[in-house]
Amino acid sequence: MATAGVSGTGGEGRGGGGAGADRGQGAGQEGGELRRTLGFRDLVVYGLLFIAPMAPVGVFGTLDARSHGAVALVYVVATIAMAFTAVSYAQMVRVAPQAGSVFTYARKGLGDRFGFIAGWMMLLDYLLIPAVAYLFAGIAMEALVPDVDRWVWTAIAVVVTTLLNLWGVRAAARVGFAVLAMEIVVLVVFVVSAVVVLARDGAQRGWFSPFTGDGDFSMAAVLGAVSVAVLSYLGFDAIVSFAEEVTGGSRKVARAVLFCLVLAGVLFIAQTYLVALLQPVSSAELAAEPAKQGAAFYEAVDVSVGTWLHDLIAVSKAIGAAFAALAGQAAAGRLLFAMARDRRLPRGLARTDSGVPRVALLLAAVVTLVAAVWAARRDDGLDHLVSVVDIGALTAFVLLHASVVGWFVVRRGEGGTGRIDWGRHLVVPVLGAAILIAVMARAAGSAQVVGAVWLGVALVVLVVRWARSERPRTG
Repeated sequence: MATAGVSGTGGEGRGGGGAGADRGQGAGQEGGELRRTLGFRDLVVYGLLFIAPMAPVGVFGTLDARSHGAVALVYVVATIAMAFTAVSYAQMVRVAPQAGSVFTYARKGLGDRFGFIAGWMMLLDYLLIPAVAYLFAGIAMEALVPDVDRWVWTAIAVVVTTLLNLWGVRAAARVGFAVLAMEIVVLVVFVVSAVVVLARDGAQRGWFSPFTGDGDFSMAAVLGAVSVAVLSYLGFDAIVSFAEEVTGGSRKVARAVLFCLVLAGVLFIAQTYLVALLQPVSSAELAAEPAKQGAAFYEAVDVSVGTWLHDLIAVSKAIGAAFAALAGQAAAGRLLFAMARDRRLPRGLARTDSGVPRVALLLAAVVTLVAAVWAARRDDGLDHLVSVVDIGALTAFVLLHASVVGWFVVRRGEGGTGRIDWGRHLVVPVLGAAILIAVMARAAGSAQVVGAVWLGVALVVLVVRWARSERPRTG
């Protein structure tokens, strides 16, 4: 089994907290290594599972109303916006091809303290996004089988996917590939059905309206909708969490990140373009009646194609949401593992069994289960979860962009002699960070408060560590 790139950070030893190559691969090993079993296809599967190919279904009505009908343009802009973050990920995964994602990259580019803050903020996202996805699965199943409460379906989804994750990343990837194939098939059925209906009956709106709007075009309105649409992409970054488990090196991870983002963008643009043409009501009507926005996608399918496709999409969303949570839970477990291995969380979380970080996975599963079931038993539970999932990720993404500048421009890479590519190492991260800060400024006030409290906890931990004279190592 290849282990290159695991024992050090970009050529540097980890010190006391590392996962050195001399530790072997025995089961039940603390600070152990992860097995390299994933290929390019597996990485793309995990990324698309986390994002979900039909992610726009739930937010289509909101985006259509906010953008004055230019919903396809919203996803064009959102894809471009997230491309900046994807490029920064591609730069840093080659510097530090390890589990830990932004936690590892911020340590390299900004130092240990910022690394801890980045990892801590990303945990808020990685632990809650799966809870939201599990809850979506529970809600969908309750609609199909109303005699069983949604919290029961939610708990069942958590247990089943956790068992798959504990089985191993390769086994979970195989099952995930089958689920992703199902989602793609359903999406293809929708696309073909929509094209047939449009060819037979014509469009309800102008053919270019998904890009120009069905009323007065407003770029400000489009950008306002982008602040919501960007959240559909959260999850493609989970690919880099598997950097220590991929065969073929960090370049394969970087390619998978970029490929996954572009593919998701194409799928999102195509389906929102088609459903906008099928939409029987105007964006102004949706804006005037917010209660209709959540079911706008389904209503358009019902009216134009038929109830059978509505039910097919609902089943696909139920299963797909559960496996989106599987990918998120796997990423959360690896982030916990990486932070524990570097002594930033309790050391026991760095334990591996046969190359699987089972202790970290179990902790992630327990936290997710509690959050998901709590939300499933409350009428306002979904609103509470959705309002905070993005702040942690967006804050960590800003630190990711800063890490690129810190490593390549300020530190000049390993040894301070690296060549600076001013486009990729300065322009892209600065623009990417500016976009993300603008998105965070538009987030709900409750989400900003939760994010600030979560950040405050991280700062308290750092102060306590400093007071105990346990100064963190530099990246």
